[in-house]
Amino acid sequence: MHFFRRLALLLALTLPAAHVLLAQSTDSSSNPPAAPDQAQQPTAPGNQGQLSVQARIRARREQRRAQAIHDTYAHLYEAFVGGGYLRFKPGPGLQKLTYYSWDTALTRYLTERLGITGDVRGYYGTAYVGLNEAAITRPSISQYQFMAGPTYRFYLRPRYSVAARAMGGVAMGNFSSDTNGFGSAALGLYPDSSTFAIDGSLIGEVNVTPNLSLRLAPEYMATGFGSKMQNSVGFQYGFVYRFGKL
Repeated sequence: MHFFRRLALLLALTLPAAHVLLAQSTDSSSNPPAAPDQAQQPTAPGNQGQLSVQARIRARREQRRAQAIHDTYAHLYEAFVGGGYLRFKPGPGLQKLTYYSWDTALTRYLTERLGITGDVRGYYGTAYVGLNEAAITRPSISQYQFMAGPTYRFYLRPRYSVAARAMGGVAMGNFSSDTNGFGSAALGLYPDSSTFAIDGSLIGEVNVTPNLSLRLAPEYMATGFGSKMQNSVGFQYGFVYRFGKL
């Protein structure tokens, strides 16, 4: 009997403890795993949305700029009216003079960048020829040119552009009209003649509106009066008006 009493007492003490341990095991198995550390979580949706908004803003800005470039340069024709300045040598042994000119040109564009230009201009100046038998020291001379060639815009912006142009054609020189019949040779000038003209220009334009701009164009010009090569430098300036649509 004494043995059975001890066994009953042991069971009485053991059963509650086993019940408590079983309940704790059940609770731990049913709890979800701990949340990951805050630093290890992926980028918040708000940050992704902010980046997406900035990308859309940049895309819209680029679209507006591309549209402004198209509105400005997608014209079929471009007319230029202006003047010019050129340093020119009027005779083999004479010093260079300053030519002042008028200039008109029309460009027909094939694309927004590439066009074909026709150019007509007149130059006027006074040559210093020194003492001579005709007693004429500063005769007036003139020159007219008819040229054509390609124009290419290689830098386009809504407010300005930079282009290059190369032209070739004919130059007509009038050097004897102010020699009182002595002729150009007596004053050391080139003879009146027609010869080739080659022109290269770098054209800068600032847009006032999509149709109207201001132009400044440094240029180099080569002519062949008197079987000599005249290498002249100068510039053009004036107004450009665009019209028509490609």
